[in-house]
Amino acid sequence: MRELALVTHSTSPRGGMVHTLALAEALQAAGQPVHVVSQGDPAAGLFRPTTVPFTVLPAPPSGGSLTDKVFASIDRLTTALGDLTDRFDVLHTQDCIAARAAARVRDAGADVAVVRTVHHVDDFTTPALVDCQRAAIREPDRVLVVSEQWRRILRDEYGREATVVPNGVDPDRFPPVSPERVAELRASIGAQDRFLFLGVGGVEPRKGTHVAFEALGRLTATMPHPPMLAIVGGHSFRDYAAYRDETLARLPDLGLELGRDVVLLGTLSEADLGAWYRSADALCFPSLSEGWGLAVLEAMAADLPVVAGDLPVFREYLLHHHNALMPHSGDSVALARAMQEMYADRALRRRLRTGGRETLARYTWAASARRHLAVYDDVRAGVGHPAG
Repeated sequence: MRELALVTHSTSPRGGMVHTLALAEALQAAGQPVHVVSQGDPAAGLFRPTTVPFTVLPAPPSGGSLTDKVFASIDRLTTALGDLTDRFDVLHTQDCIAARAAARVRDAGADVAVVRTVHHVDDFTTPALVDCQRAAIREPDRVLVVSEQWRRILRDEYGREATVVPNGVDPDRFPPVSPERVAELRASIGAQDRFLFLGVGGVEPRKGTHVAFEALGRLTATMPHPPMLAIVGGHSFRDYAAYRDETLARLPDLGLELGRDVVLLGTLSEADLGAWYRSADALCFPSLSEGWGLAVLEAMAADLPVVAGDLPVFREYLLHHHNALMPHSGDSVALARAMQEMYADRALRRRLRTGGRETLARYTWAASARRHLAVYDDVRAGVGHPAG
C-alpha cells in the first residue's frame, strides 16, 4: 500500500489544519501510512510537533488580490504534488486550493484518487473564486463533510452527494495549567477580578465578532462589574483588515476600550493557546457560519463552558442548557443575555462542564479515523459515493 497524503494549503493553526494533523496522527495509530503535505515556511514547519511525516512546501509570495493568491497557491501546489505523487495512492485534501491542485495532478495522469473534506464553503463574491470553489467540490472522486448540515448544503446547492465524517477532539490536547500560570495570564490583560470570556478565530465576519462586541457593550452599560473578552487567532488566508478596522473602530461607541474590555491576543503557540483555554471563565463563540466549530469541542476538553449561536451545525451536538448556552445567532441582545447568565450562575457553569465532558466521549479521533479508513478502502477499490 502506498502512503496516503493529507493535503492543506496552509500551516496556520486554524480549524482545517488542526483537523488535518489530529486526523493524520489517528490514522497513523491505526496503521495507515500517512504523510501531511502543506504550504508555508519550510523552516518553521508545522504549528506543533508531531510524529507524522510531513512536507512543508514554500508558499507563494504574499501580495496581490485574493484571487491572485488563490490561483498562485493552486499553481505552486500542483507542481509540488506532481513531484510527490508516486508515493501516494490517495490525496485527501482539506480545502479548495488543495482540492483543485490534486485534481489537476490526477487529471494529468497521476495514479491517485482525490478525496476532499468540505469543512465549509466560503462566501466568495469574485466570479473566478466562486467558480473555483464550485469546481473544488465537483472535481474530487469522493467528498466528505463534517456535519449533516453541510451534507444537505452540498446536495441542494451544488448537486454533490457527500459522506458525513464528524470531527474529533483530543481531550488531552490542553492539559491543566498551574494556578500561578492562570494568575499570570489573567494579570497580563487586567482580568484578575473580571469574568473573562475567550473568543477564538480572530476578528472576522464569519465569527460574528461584531455581535460579540455589541453584546459586551450592552453588559458594560448595565453591569457594575462587567466581563471582558480576549480573542485569540486572526491569521487567515483571506484579508479581513477592512472588517477588523471597522469593527474595532466601533468599540468606543459601544462603551468599550481596546486593551481594557477587549484584548486581541493574536496567533498563539500551542502551549499558550491551551493555557488561555484553561485560564478563561467561558467561551464566547457567536459564529454566523461554521462547518463544525472545532473550538467548541476544544473548549469542552479544557473544561471551559460554552456560549455558541444556535446554528444548525451546533444543534447536531449541542443542547441548550445541557452542554452549552445557545442564543439566537446574530442577535446581540440574546447573546448579551446568555453571557450575563453564564457570568452570574456558577451552578450553570458546573452543569455545562459536565455536559461538555459527556459530549467529548462521542467525538474521538480514533472513531473519525476508522470512518475515514472505510472511505479510503472504497476509493481504492473504485467504489463511488453510496447511492441515496
